[in-house]
Amino acid sequence: MSRVDEYRVRLRGLELWEPYLLQESGLPGPRANLELAQAVADEGDRRLYEAYIANTTDRAPTNTPGEFLAFCAVVGFGRLLAEGDMSVSAILRQHASDPRWRLREGVALALQRLGDVDMDRLVAIAQSWAKGTRLEQRAAAAALSEPRLLVQARHAAAALEVLDTITASVESATDRRSPAFKTLRQGLGYCWSVVVAALPEPGKRRLEKWATSPNQDVRWIISANLKKARLSRMDAEWVRTLSQSATRAG
Repeated sequence: MSRVDEYRVRLRGLELWEPYLLQESGLPGPRANLELAQAVADEGDRRLYEAYIANTTDRAPTNTPGEFLAFCAVVGFGRLLAEGDMSVSAILRQHASDPRWRLREGVALALQRLGDVDMDRLVAIAQSWAKGTRLEQRAAAAALSEPRLLVQARHAAAALEVLDTITASVESATDRRSPAFKTLRQGLGYCWSVVVAALPEPGKRRLEKWATSPNQDVRWIISANLKKARLSRMDAEWVRTLSQSATRAG
């Protein structure tokens, strides 16, 4: 039995979840209890998630146990989305821009739950968010950049298109000093490597295009991805050559 399954059994035996969740949240600390959060997402219902999501930033700041309740809610909304409740997509989109980084990570995890059962719907959401705010773009990119979701070539190709759209917006950005832009840039620093590894030949061509961009943020994104071991395992010589091209372009 996995830890998630163990927590699911434990939750079923509790009359009140909140004291247990606060105690076992792992917060304050470097890592929230992700397995417990997934169990809550599996076992809870919409009324519970709506109660927990009320733990807003002012009530439950970053790295507090109360933040964990909101995190569980976000991941739980992802289960509802995967079950067909499209109304919660607006809730997730709102929290893609939450000031707390864990909540933003929770949105990506929630969207991946949708991808596990319906990648076409996840792609459609990501395509919409790719034209949204910087943090919505970051959530779209992070949600798609998961190897288990990119088994089919058409889904990996769609993910390449989404990353291409977002990277084009980076190249033309006028907000590059904003915190949200920096968060997006950091996220794109690994996302490309995941998708390119899933669809190497088309992915290589996309990275080659961006590697010589006149924009320093775009070149940083490509250089960061070229440092990922998954790309070296895929084609070490190509990585070396493209890294040199990106350096010369700078």
